[in-house]
Amino acid sequence: MTSTPGPPAQRGRHRGVYSISVAAELSGHSIQNLRAYERRGLLQPLRTDGGTRRYSDADVARLARIRALLTDGLNLAGIAMVLDLEDEVLRLRRR
Repeated sequence: MTSTPGPPAQRGRHRGVYSISVAAELSGHSIQNLRAYERRGLLQPLRTDGGTRRYSDADVARLARIRALLTDGLNLAGIAMVLDLEDEVLRLRRR
């Protein structure tokens, strides 16, 4: 598995521990939707050496955000823009 840089507390939050079926159940999304979100670049789960997706707590939180934005009426293109902007705000705040 690829390790995630950052402080130990963040590494734990970004550690891929959930299979796709567990992540789907935790988030209320279907497995097919998780795969579609990955194809669209909305989500980037870690992969094992064998290629199995492993979702982290941060991924599950991101899926909850995607669900909220879908509920608010945004399409996937709009969600991608919102998530990109939110990620940029986080990067800037860390500076």
